Amino acid sequence: MSIALPHETGFFSHTDCRLHDMGGDHPESPARLDAIADRVLAKGLTGAMTFLDAPLLDPQLLTLAHAPDYVSRLTQTAEQLAARALDDAEATVSLDPDTTMNAHSWQAALRAAGAGVAAVDAVIDGQLQNAFCSIRPPGHHATRAAAMGFCLVSNVALAAKYAVEKRGLKRVAIVDFDVHHGNGTEDIVAGDERILMVGFYQHPFYPNTPLTGAVNVHNSPVAAYTVGDAIREIVTDEWLPRLHAFKPELVLISAGFDAHRLDDLGQMGLVEADYAWMTSQLMAIADQYAQRRLVSCLEGGYNLQALATSVEAHLRVLAGLDA
Repeated sequence: MSIALPHETGFFSHTDCRLHDMGGDHPESPARLDAIADRVLAKGLTGAMTFLDAPLLDPQLLTLAHAPDYVSRLTQTAEQLAARALDDAEATVSLDPDTTMNAHSWQAALRAAGAGVAAVDAVIDGQLQNAFCSIRPPGHHATRAAAMGFCLVSNVALAAKYAVEKRGLKRVAIVDFDVHHGNGTEDIVAGDERILMVGFYQHPFYPNTPLTGAVNVHNSPVAAYTVGDAIREIVTDEWLPRLHAFKPELVLISAGFDAHRLDDLGQMGLVEADYAWMTSQLMAIADQYAQRRLVSCLEGGYNLQALATSVEAHLRVLAGLDA
């Protein structure tokens, strides 16, 4: 029998996620989680959510989304870094031009992926109605067989595969509103008709990888400097009809906040009200078809002020607070 937690909205995070560090000038920094945590505390949101430690994922579950050889390479790299750390605590290994691992990165990645899976369990079991995972490293660029774009493990794709493979759901929706295309998520879920993926992203822009053309993936590329009104039109005219037709039993969000007008890693013009509006639309889908089950996982967002205020807007809607 499931046990209801004190609040319907869960907030998953862990201090291990702060120990993954790719260098003082890297935009995907531990300060991102500190900015979110500080904002939540300063704005008095702690009483509206249940705070939970992200558990370590069983590494065997990674093969639901990733190639066994890739999981083995990551594990071996983590072991090598742990051994090197005895002599050099700052040792790192580069996985791609933008992505490195230190001695703590594997632990952080397993916490990040574990948060998504634990949140899926909690909403399916009726302990929570929805959850936000304040985690890093992010995940939506990690493909089935490679790290990429700050990402080691595809947290949301893994959560979706877990929901259908291990928890028996028949229809799971993924919504990606990061400024960058979630190429890794698409690589993993393309062709799996149990999973529908919809998303917008700035184009042409990183990662500029080929699209799969899969019928279960609906991409909405937009030009630089696109503002919220245009995105709301895409959500209304493109996303919502696909989501209503699909009738998901669970809604997952790749919650990137780097399409904010202040974020230098993108060139779009969204503001906090746009994130709140999108969240409310997705909650309505979850309410109608998914027994209110929704899990959101942090992806991008690199201007610390904009990240903190945008996550606050997102959380206020999830927790049913006034925006």
